[in-house]
Amino acid sequence: MADSMMSKAATMEIPISSNGDSRNLAEDDSLEQAAKIQWSLREKVGSPAGLRDLQQVMVSGPNLNETSIVSGGYGGTTEGIIPTSSIKDLRMKSRGVSIAPSQIAACRIASQSDDILCVPGSNMDYVGSNSSMAAEEATRGVAVEKFDIMKKWGLNTYKCTKQMISERFGRGSRTVDLELEAQIEVLRETKRKYENVLRLARALTNHFYSMVQTQHALGDTFADLSQKSPELRDEFGYNAETQKLLCKNGETLLGAINFFVSSINTLVNKTMEDTLMTIKMYENARLEFDAYRADLEELNMGPRDAVTMARIEAAQQQYQIHKDKYERLRSDVTIKIKFLEENKVKVMHKQLLLFHNAISAYFAGNQQQLEQTLKQFNIKLKPPGADKPSWLEEQ
Repeated sequence: MADSMMSKAATMEIPISSNGDSRNLAEDDSLEQAAKIQWSLREKVGSPAGLRDLQQVMVSGPNLNETSIVSGGYGGTTEGIIPTSSIKDLRMKSRGVSIAPSQIAACRIASQSDDILCVPGSNMDYVGSNSSMAAEEATRGVAVEKFDIMKKWGLNTYKCTKQMISERFGRGSRTVDLELEAQIEVLRETKRKYENVLRLARALTNHFYSMVQTQHALGDTFADLSQKSPELRDEFGYNAETQKLLCKNGETLLGAINFFVSSINTLVNKTMEDTLMTIKMYENARLEFDAYRADLEELNMGPRDAVTMARIEAAQQQYQIHKDKYERLRSDVTIKIKFLEENKVKVMHKQLLLFHNAISAYFAGNQQQLEQTLKQFNIKLKPPGADKPSWLEEQ
């Protein structure tokens, strides 16, 4: 690449005779100057500083404005030399075009070297090293941030574990809200009982659904036998109609029971569970608060030098932060338990009334009252086969 550039520099001025024949180039003074330029470029390319000089030469490019055409013969005077810049200017003026000097070609040649990053219009600064340093600084910052997070998490876990062990062995003190603790225990006991009700209601639904399916199959069988047994047509027909009526009422009762099960499931596994999740967060906040409180008390009992005072001040800040968190979550738990109790009474009052009326109407054989019960609670029965997944969902 460097030799090709040197050869271009060596041919910056080529004398041409008037008849078009080239003369002996070794005797021309211009070629002696080109040889000197070629020798100086070779000396500069051999060193790193020379490489930068070569970059500057390639960016700036050969000065084509100084190229001339000799109209005279060999050894003629300079009176016959016509600068090509004047010809170029005349052509551009006649065409109305102005061309700015471009460095893109020089940059393409210079960028073939692995150590050179050429940016057109600049002085070939080493942008690659700056970008790598910025990426390294960003990576280091992320690593330091992750290390700080792990350090804080480890310290907090150690203090909480120490507090938990101290409480279990009876060596540490814990903050207790007797009224709130009693409400939490009642809520957990209520949830266990409602889960048992939900389990039994689902079992009743499954068994009753099996009975309804059996009644439906038995009614179809009676209807088929009434067609094939002329001597028992009436008897089989009566039983077929009875089983179909029981099957229809059973499907209506199943709709009421499914609504009852769905409401109990929402109350137990969503509403109560959400409150218990808040209670769990409250208990964790209580443990952290007691851990930092014990740490602060331990520091206050020690000596009061400059280092200890700084640690006491930092511990006091952490204690205040966890105290605010504990009090905020305690207030949230109190409010949620209160609203949960009100919501539970409303939901269970409606669902227990529905369950009682539907069961009573079904076993009394009162079809109209059963249907009226479903209308009263805005229960819409699904058509047969609506619960079955489509063939696309089964794939």
